[in-house]
Amino acid sequence: MEGATKTRIVYQVNLNFHTVNPYLDLLIKKNLVERSEESSNIYKTTSTGLKLLRELKSIQSHIPEIYDSDSGKHSGLVLG
Repeated sequence: MEGATKTRIVYQVNLNFHTVNPYLDLLIKKNLVERSEESSNIYKTTSTGLKLLRELKSIQSHIPEIYDSDSGKHSGLVLG
């Protein structure tokens, strides 16, 4: 939300630099993420992206079965 470099995004979502580009392009195209006006190297979540993230977290809280509670690891979709 405060913004992140591509490097930080790559490490946080466990992708590589080659595969992260199409995802960032799609998120920008859908107005969910934008490049910062101060620096084109920083990506920020838009208000539309924040709204979608809140909605997805709400849905996720209603279906906790997507988690593997035995190992403590997530077996399904993981949201911020």
